[in-house]
Amino acid sequence: MRNVITRDLLQLWMTKHRARLLMMIALSAASGLCAALATRAPLAEQRVGVWAPSVTIGGPSFNAQTLRMTVHASLGGSSLRLHLSNLRSSTPLRIGSVSIAYQANGATAVDGSLHRVTVAHAAHFTLAAGGEVFSDPLPMQVEAGQNLLVSLYLPAQTGASTWHSDAFDTSYLSDAGSGDRTADIDGGRYTRTSTSWYYLSGVDVLAANRHTIVAFGDSITDGYNTPKGAYARWPDDLAHRLADDRHPAAVVDAGLGGNRVLTDAPNIWQGFSAIKRFAHDALAVPGTNTVILLEGINDIGNDAGPNGKALTAQDLIGGYQNLIGQAHAAGIRIIGATMLPDRGAGYDSPSREAIRQACNQWIRSSGAFDGVIDFDQAMRDPAHPDTLLSRYDSGDHLHPNAAGMQAMANAIDLRLLTR
Repeated sequence: MRNVITRDLLQLWMTKHRARLLMMIALSAASGLCAALATRAPLAEQRVGVWAPSVTIGGPSFNAQTLRMTVHASLGGSSLRLHLSNLRSSTPLRIGSVSIAYQANGATAVDGSLHRVTVAHAAHFTLAAGGEVFSDPLPMQVEAGQNLLVSLYLPAQTGASTWHSDAFDTSYLSDAGSGDRTADIDGGRYTRTSTSWYYLSGVDVLAANRHTIVAFGDSITDGYNTPKGAYARWPDDLAHRLADDRHPAAVVDAGLGGNRVLTDAPNIWQGFSAIKRFAHDALAVPGTNTVILLEGINDIGNDAGPNGKALTAQDLIGGYQNLIGQAHAAGIRIIGATMLPDRGAGYDSPSREAIRQACNQWIRSSGAFDGVIDFDQAMRDPAHPDTLLSRYDSGDHLHPNAAGMQAMANAIDLRLLTR
């Protein structure tokens, strides 16, 4: 005989066992959630460059002394690595010892924070002329905006060093012949200071779901006329804005004072042309997905066209197209920034101003870049559009002061960088 369950009997059974049913449903849901969490991929971590100055030829020579350099991280992360560089030197470099620590103040490290740095598990090694190397990862966490002290002991005469001349930060040097001071916590044996970085071209970390933005340019990006150790360059201010907008990213400064797009600067510490250095100084920085390009005013101001000829707007536009092509071939976005006004700086003349205006108009309207930042519009005096607004002028009518640097960062539509 077939059993028949009536609606009334079913309701009676459900009422009686309601608590058990609810518990079974809850357990089933929890089980499903746990399974989903177990199978969900962890947050993607990748190597992200958090500090990466451009390096050039012609720095001073050192002998049996230690250099202790201040590094300001633009983003936090773990598993820190150093990028050591003999790229622009013509002789091999012996490195006797390397350390890194958190900065307490000046050349003094935070007690207990010092780590010995190795390369391929070796504490001392030689970098070939033109060579570069990543250190072994360190079990070290760094926070955004934190200062580190990187110390290199150079046991023999180095010859002209690979360096970044205009650091607008402080490095500390022990006396020649003073030996290995990389393990010192107290900074007392560092008797001299410098405003350059030597043999050091990058710091990277592991960071989840983050990327690197490279600010690539000349002295305006490098921070000329900004206060030493204040981290008041427009790339620094941009990093702060992104963090405040809940879109933190590493912003590294690949500015180089005096640099030109098309030709090498006569002063060797101002670097090879942007076209030559772009792949190394911008595209090769770990984690880079976007470059902001602000350069060309030194080409215009020095009338530095290719092959020793007078510069034309089309020459400079051709240089921009070259850099755009390099970036796109590497799968990296490139944002074009218009050149600031410079009336009164010594660079200006009617013909040079015409080139600046033509190039700026091309940057704005050509569609060749993946986005545009109009620094010219943000920084000019509305009554005199060829002149830097006085409240942003550091005094030389070319380089912005700290307020001007902040205004430049504020002029950037963050949606260009966060989408």
